[in-house]
This record gives sequence, structure tokens and C-alpha cells, in this order.
Amino acid sequence: MKLRWSRTLILLPALALALGFASAPAAAADAPTVRSGWNDFSCKPSAAHPRPVVLVHGTLGNSVDNWLGLAPYLVARGYCVFSLDYGQLPGVPLFHGLGPIDASAGQLATYVDRVLAATGTDKVDLVGHSQGGMMARVYLKFHGGAGKVNALVGLAPDNHGTDLDGLTRLLDHFPGAKQYLSKLTPGLTDQIVGSDVLNRLNAGGDTVPGVHYTVIATKYDEVVTPYRSGYLDGPDVHNVLLQDLCPVDLSEHVAIGIADPVAFHETANALDPAHATRTTCLNG
Repeated sequence: MKLRWSRTLILLPALALALGFASAPAAAADAPTVRSGWNDFSCKPSAAHPRPVVLVHGTLGNSVDNWLGLAPYLVARGYCVFSLDYGQLPGVPLFHGLGPIDASAGQLATYVDRVLAATGTDKVDLVGHSQGGMMARVYLKFHGGAGKVNALVGLAPDNHGTDLDGLTRLLDHFPGAKQYLSKLTPGLTDQIVGSDVLNRLNAGGDTVPGVHYTVIATKYDEVVTPYRSGYLDGPDVHNVLLQDLCPVDLSEHVAIGIADPVAFHETANALDPAHATRTTCLNG
């Protein structure tokens, strides 16, 4: 009985979170779409950086908050930078990435087409944080993205799912709990190890031909666990551990995407490998 009660205490926050999302009133408008030089659809890529960069936020993120660090960093380096909102739920403002991942990949497909049309380019580069790094692969594999993307950089992506240090396994001990969460926040349960989405995504190999993949992980990731589950296997894959670049970097799952200059420098290297410079603690 004591063990069952402990499990209940652990699971209740997740259920409360889901209930909160479901009952949240329709509030102010979602995040604005233009900030500090990015999402400028008049931007034309330069010869030095010929492809626009599309930033794909993570779970509970949005097109602005997730990128207040990296977007200006890339704009200052001469890139045309764009970011989208995806996975919105009715009545839940600002906190996105909660809808079904396959539907979110369709939203990314539409947005990439819009960026390509506006910039007059044939391909984009994608940078995704957390779910954004994994969901972008669904776009590549199932929504026609392979021919429209040159490179995908994942910052702490959950490419093979997460068990949240085993906590998600507790769902199996509560009849109906998994179905309840799936109904309210399918974008969360789609990321659990063994989900139908992940099984389809990783069947037959992690990559698609013609796309350059970089994964930047942190050993302090408390969301994608184990952190190596974010790594990819394939012929054009570069898996990087942040602490191999800077041993004293303590960034965890959120910080690697929104505030870590070492991760930002390695992202820039992945976007322009011909002019890459060594990434160290001093890059920050």
C-alpha cells in the first residue's frame, strides 16, 4: 500500500498538469511572431549563409521564448532566422508542443514551404530543441521534408524517446491514466519510449539520405533520459556531448536550448561546417 501511495504522489503532478491545460481559459493572444530581427519574411539569405534557418521549439515552448538567446545569436552572424509555433491546444496560450506530433510535423511542413517561398531558396536548415529536434525528423521522413532540408541540428532531442528516469513507466500501474494523458496532451505521450510515433520514426534507420544531422546533448539532461537516447546512428551524423566541449558546462535540458553560448557556437559550426572553429568553454 505504501508503494502504491508513493506512485500516486509521483503521478499526480503530471495529471494535475494535464488537467490545468485542459481547463485553462482562453487567454491573451499567443506569442508575437517578430522579435529582434528574426521572422523577417523580407530577409534574403546571403552568399555566406545561403539557407534560412528555421527554429523548432520544444514541449511547452513557443516561437519566441524558446529562442530569445539563439535567434539573435544567429541573426547577428548574418542568418535569416525564422521560428514557428506548433502543437497548440485549444484554450492553452503560449505553452505549445502539446498536440499530436504527427500533426505538428504537418505544421512544420507548411511553415518550411512558406519560408522557402519568401526567401526564394530551395532548402532550409532546421534547429530543434527537445521535441523540436525529434519532431523535425517526423517531418523529414513522413511529410516530404527530406528534399527541402540541408541540415538538422538537435539540441537535447528525444530522438528515441524518454522514460523520465522511469517515471513514465508508472503510467502502466494506473488503468486509464495513459489514455487520459494521451487525450489531453498527446504531444507528451508521443515522446515516451515505445510510442507508436517513435516506433514508426525509427523503424528502418534513424536518418534519411541527403540530410546532415548534428545532435548536441548534455549529460545533465533531466528530461531526455538517458541522454544518449538523443543520439542518432547513420552515415551523416555528428553526435556531440556538451561536456566534451566544455567539461565545466552545467547546462541541463532547458538551458542547452535557450541560454548556453557553448551550445550556440557548436550549432553555428553545424550550420556552416566549412568555417567551423573549435568550440571550447571560452566560446561563452
